[in-house]
Amino acid sequence: MYEVVVTGGAGFIGSHFVRRVLRREDVSRVTVLDALTYAGHTENLGEAFLDPRLAFVHGNILDGPLVDELMARHTAVVHFAAESHVDRSLTTADTFLTTNVLGTQTLAASAGRHGIEKFVHVSTDEVYGSLLEGSASEDDLVQPGVPYAASKAASDLVALSHFQTYGLPVCVTRSSNNYGPHQFPEKIIPLFTTRLLRGEKVTLHGQGQHVRNWLHVEDNCAGVELVLCEGEPGEIYNLGGGTDLTGRDLTAKLLALCGKDWDSVTYIPDRQANDLRYSMLWDKIARLGFRPARDLDEGLAETVDWYRRNPDRWAPMTRTPYAAGTQHSACATTPVTSARVEAHVH
Repeated sequence: MYEVVVTGGAGFIGSHFVRRVLRREDVSRVTVLDALTYAGHTENLGEAFLDPRLAFVHGNILDGPLVDELMARHTAVVHFAAESHVDRSLTTADTFLTTNVLGTQTLAASAGRHGIEKFVHVSTDEVYGSLLEGSASEDDLVQPGVPYAASKAASDLVALSHFQTYGLPVCVTRSSNNYGPHQFPEKIIPLFTTRLLRGEKVTLHGQGQHVRNWLHVEDNCAGVELVLCEGEPGEIYNLGGGTDLTGRDLTAKLLALCGKDWDSVTYIPDRQANDLRYSMLWDKIARLGFRPARDLDEGLAETVDWYRRNPDRWAPMTRTPYAAGTQHSACATTPVTSARVEAHVH
């Protein structure tokens, strides 16, 4: 049976994973540890709170005593918690390094002390840097080009060092760009969608020629679940297989779905250190049986429809988009037994 700590489980990808893993009959406990900064919302977990196996802990991955208490009561960790927005990392790199690197160190060290049986560290294709041609394999060197990617590459190495040095059963996943419902409106798809739905203009960097691979969040979570259950300790798994699009091509699809035309788009100078293209090979995870299942056009239509139907969820976020540390209401929780942990349940 799996007893899983999911860090960042109230965020976009983490909450989708929590709902997915709770569908497994061999999961007896899932505890979400989330600091509820601006991109984490208990509302993202929704109906998962109806499951008595779910507990929610409002806390920070840098809180060593709290992390120790949770590790002592679980058998596995899936680590999503991270600062993840490239633009913000250009001005607040220290925050990214603290959370992503030191937070991972805190978790991995505690996991080792408490005999955790599987530690899945969730990362990104951005650690490989910009590739003008070809695709990165898991054996390629990391060459991050921006502070966010550098902090994730460093956290990958920290996690893997705990396998090499202490034998902690660590796996690392690196996924391409995720999209889907519930994403905080700072990344391009929810940002453009919410602006277009409000009748506002959107802005493309340069000429919109930057290439990204788009993978539905449910496909990414299926890959993470597969690595949790079948991944080989010490291995890295690229989670690709989505659809490559330039920024301009993606914008065209969002304009059509929102009923807008190119008059709603303006071009601005390119962002500094804006990687031109990401691309990964994903043969290794395919050998475990991973196959992306979601069609891009259907997934985008579903995503835009979610934002159209749920303005109450995203409209307040657009007023204070970087209110780090803001706590949110709608805090139905399942209590856990430890007195210390109960004090952190929000």
